[in-house]
Amino acid sequence: MASINVMEKLVSLAKRRGFIFQSSEIYGGLGSVWDYGPLGVELKRNLKEQWWRAMVRREDVEGLDAAILMDPRVWEASQHVQNFSDPLVDCRACKARFRADQLSEASCPRKPSKSPGEHQDCDLTEPRQFNLMFKTFLGPVEDSAAVVYLRPETAQGIYVNYLNVLQSSRQRVPFGIAQIGKAFRNEITPGNFTFRTREFEQMEMQFFVTPGSDGEWFEVWRELRMSWYHQIGLPAERLRWHQHTPDELAHYASAAFDIEYEFPFGWHEIEGIHNRGDFDLRQHQELSGKKLEYFDQAANARYLPFIIETSAGADRIALTLLADAYREEVVEGETRVVLGFHPRIAPLKAAVLPLVKKDGMPETARTLYEDLQKRFPCFYDESGAIGRRYRRMDEAGTPFCVTIDGQTAEDQQVTVRDRDSMSQERVALAEVGAYLQDRIS
Repeated sequence: MASINVMEKLVSLAKRRGFIFQSSEIYGGLGSVWDYGPLGVELKRNLKEQWWRAMVRREDVEGLDAAILMDPRVWEASQHVQNFSDPLVDCRACKARFRADQLSEASCPRKPSKSPGEHQDCDLTEPRQFNLMFKTFLGPVEDSAAVVYLRPETAQGIYVNYLNVLQSSRQRVPFGIAQIGKAFRNEITPGNFTFRTREFEQMEMQFFVTPGSDGEWFEVWRELRMSWYHQIGLPAERLRWHQHTPDELAHYASAAFDIEYEFPFGWHEIEGIHNRGDFDLRQHQELSGKKLEYFDQAANARYLPFIIETSAGADRIALTLLADAYREEVVEGETRVVLGFHPRIAPLKAAVLPLVKKDGMPETARTLYEDLQKRFPCFYDESGAIGRRYRRMDEAGTPFCVTIDGQTAEDQQVTVRDRDSMSQERVALAEVGAYLQDRIS
């Protein structure tokens, strides 16, 4: 019950402070589709920027932005057309639909305390396979020849561009290709806010290596990816590895580990690291008829590279950051709600607050705000008591508040308040930008 309560509070806060809104809300909302508000856009943009820096700023990784619509044969080669499905059952009594392999985690609409099939009112059909890809048509004629799919993952766009990137960038194996982009899955049982949605954004990197070196590179990327989560402020005690058992492994993978985070609703995956072997390139080479082998001049050998994949969801990690940052504290008899983001991730880095709206304070504050805004996202607020303004910024996750008070005109100093400790420090007005920049970095 406590964990559910935390999620309810988080969903409420996300809307109130402009992080995440229900899509098409004025029409009643579209199920499991979400819009990012002003602060949510900044949070996710900061997250993606940190990921991009960790990946593409490496000498051996290149960036890519592949199209969402692709030749449908891509999805035949990847076996998404044949195999990308979930087992589905319907209840003839209540008309609800469930994943057959997750019945124990679902609730019966008529008796929420029971799982589907646990009481006599349930009448479940036999399981049938339900393909998760969204289908549409390319061009004016809606027939089988015009069928295309909204991509269910970004990885295939990387594989079919592997040679283009290799040749144009003059890279050599081992090297990687990274991409951030939208993907779409017609999930049967989405839920837990933005954890599982039908439209989402992936951050994937495919690293191409010499066969035989894949085991070593797999461990390298495992270590790098876990380290990255620590760098963006997630605590080690709420992260863990889950190794896929032989029964869990995808048909193309020889090894797979998930990085899991302890959400209020339990431990769940936020990123997967997979050793995919040469399955993907081999499939595309066979169906397209295009040779995708790499020629290693030093070894005088041709081979299809093996692939080490790191795959993470931007929306899922944004939710992780929100859940991890949320806390409630009692300060002087009042509850203070705080989003304790790492400063590099926080949507707003600082708020500029004139103590009162007179004596030249708003003018000085506005000049400082405009200067800081050139460096990083800031907020200006002159409405309400200073304590109330601090609380609003705490809820938004803003690490620093800069207050211009009656002394500023005399000593050219301002008060900088730290969100987490609530300690205050006097800083020279001319040095505020450099002071905050150093604290953020």
